[in-house]
Amino acid sequence: MRHVVQVIPGLDRIGGAERQAMLLARGMRQRGWQVSVVALAGSGGDGARELREAGVEFVSLGMRKGLADPRGWLRFNHWLRSTAPDVVHAHLPHAALLARWSRLAAPIPVLVDTLHSSATGTACRRLGYRLSDFLSDRVTAVSEAAACAHRAAAMVRRGKLVVLPNGVEPERWRSDGRVRAAVRRELGFTDEFLWLAAGRLEPVKDYPTLLRAMANLPETARLVVAGGGSLLADLSALAARLGVAGRVHFLGFVPEPERWMQAADGFVLSSRWEGLPMALIEASACGLPAVATDAAGVREVLPDSPLVPAADPAALAAAMARLMRTPEEMRSAMGSRARWFVVERFALAAVLNRWERLYENLLADRGNAGILAGMMSDS
Repeated sequence: MRHVVQVIPGLDRIGGAERQAMLLARGMRQRGWQVSVVALAGSGGDGARELREAGVEFVSLGMRKGLADPRGWLRFNHWLRSTAPDVVHAHLPHAALLARWSRLAAPIPVLVDTLHSSATGTACRRLGYRLSDFLSDRVTAVSEAAACAHRAAAMVRRGKLVVLPNGVEPERWRSDGRVRAAVRRELGFTDEFLWLAAGRLEPVKDYPTLLRAMANLPETARLVVAGGGSLLADLSALAARLGVAGRVHFLGFVPEPERWMQAADGFVLSSRWEGLPMALIEASACGLPAVATDAAGVREVLPDSPLVPAADPAALAAAMARLMRTPEEMRSAMGSRARWFVVERFALAAVLNRWERLYENLLADRGNAGILAGMMSDS
């Protein structure tokens, strides 16, 4: 049985990259692979429990100081030597750099790492990627935008980089009229227009721009924000200063956000940059029409929709107001088109097919290289 390990900084806080790593782990397990998930730090929380229930091994290296913690490197190298996985697949920069440099000390037949964002990070990160590029067999990017940004920064060679998008489960993410009616009854809604935003409360998501846009919308506009993060207190204070605290509700981390997507009238994304926005893909799969900023990666989910400039509250408010004025039948048609597009392009089964082919092809290439080397040594 082939063994693939997904390496991730942690699962205690789950965002788009973490959800994708978990989906990939569970999907490959269902296809008969032995699968492990190795986290650099943390206990894994509910994510680790969910993986174990699916037959996926979860291991934490217990690193306390990021990549500077030598104990984590020693634990990972010991685990690699004792377990001998066939494929190591790393997600996000810290995990990618750990896996790459560990290849010098422990056997890794195939090493893949994935770029989840169009942000190329600090000069140190860019240098780290350039110096370790020779250690990976393939680098994948979740979007063309992420691939272009990293190619432009000379962080990966063109021939080594392939775009392989995130996947979504269409059977889970879909509209549900009964859920919509139940949630809106709980909220006491009559004719209110419910906006949903989803993502961690961090600067990249630019929630201050969204709150300022909300201040320019009619009183019937309501906003729920699904996601936790370091800016909760600041954003709550800003909402109060803008006079929208009564119309905005911060839900914190929501393990099953589809319920809110099924209840909402529209999805809004105010990000400054993205890789491939999973919340937008999931909202589209639920049939939600969306208003979004023209951040990297967004146009690959909404190719035919007008996007608004980032960090422009007036433009965002105007686009949200236009959608609120759009008749319900037209919004429903917009949502149906959005669902069709994401199911066609991002359905998880098709994405898993591509990942499995990539793993198997890289393993075959490695085996052929070994056979060729043996033939040359015999001649």
